[in-house]
Amino acid sequence: MEGEVQSNFTYMGRTFTNLSINGSSSAFSDCNSDISGEFPTASSQSRRLILACASENSDELIEQLVSDLESSSIDEQKQAAIEIRLLAKNKPENRIKIARAGAIKPLISLISSTDPQLQENGVTAILNLSLCDENKELIAASGAIKPLVRALKVGTSTARENAACALLRLSQVEENKIAIGRSGAIPPLVNLLETGNFRGKKDASTALYSLCSVKENKVRAVQAGVMKPLVELMADFSSNMVDKSAFVVSELISVAEARPALVGEGGIPVLVEIVEVGSQRQKEISVAILLQICEDSMAYRTMVAREGAIPPLVALSQSGTSRAKRKAEKLIDLLRQPRSGNAAATAVARTSGVPV
Repeated sequence: MEGEVQSNFTYMGRTFTNLSINGSSSAFSDCNSDISGEFPTASSQSRRLILACASENSDELIEQLVSDLESSSIDEQKQAAIEIRLLAKNKPENRIKIARAGAIKPLISLISSTDPQLQENGVTAILNLSLCDENKELIAASGAIKPLVRALKVGTSTARENAACALLRLSQVEENKIAIGRSGAIPPLVNLLETGNFRGKKDASTALYSLCSVKENKVRAVQAGVMKPLVELMADFSSNMVDKSAFVVSELISVAEARPALVGEGGIPVLVEIVEVGSQRQKEISVAILLQICEDSMAYRTMVAREGAIPPLVALSQSGTSRAKRKAEKLIDLLRQPRSGNAAATAVARTSGVPV
């Protein structure tokens, strides 16, 4: 085991004593989605701040940093935001201390800054504070949602990704989901899903999955064109996004608007291919989606059958998970129903106003 390093130093006019940091970096590992570096160089100041993270004296430092967030100097604001971000990232109890010290409102003000780095650090500090359940309602009530949506639209790539993560955290409070959707978050999340790097796509899909448990957000997502990137990601087995994309589709498919959108983007052949060659989990979710779109539409059943779905469905009904077997058997029965000669099914479909 590596020994601890003892350190005494003066920082911001205050003396910190008997601080220790183990040589291992495990205590300072990445905190959920905040994976970007806080300091461009390994400065003595950053080292001192990390030591302060491990100390019992962080209260004094936090009070000073919160005060500096409202400084007239952009450089002081930026440094304070960076350091609060790090304190909140690496020590969970600091998240409550920082919020109680009054940091949330000045951090939200930074999110609206025209300085890209100031905005990015404000967004990421809010993200790290939102990892504490106790802070989520306070962050939303303090007016963070609209500035986060703006950062999601116009921020740096890191700001956009972290804004998506922060909105995801806030959406874990059920009543925030509608507020986030009505604040315009869905279209920029769809854009991030389509144009972002791997981390951006992952963060966007996770946020969309959470937000779209609310019906009005499902409709917003479909109207924003979400099916196109979702189908493209499901079709690309090298994307490492097949599962996440399919889960979002499964969340959306319950609204009528989603089904023609999925089919129109070529979703049926993609889903049939997943049933044939995907993992067990991928097969299970894909057959569930296919069943849902076929239940009330003879036209969609015909399309699925013409894609050659029955042989892989039969195989799945014999070797899949218990849920996948049930779904596959039910879908096979639907696909084997004759297109004509089933007047009852056709009549039900017509009275339901769905394609037949």
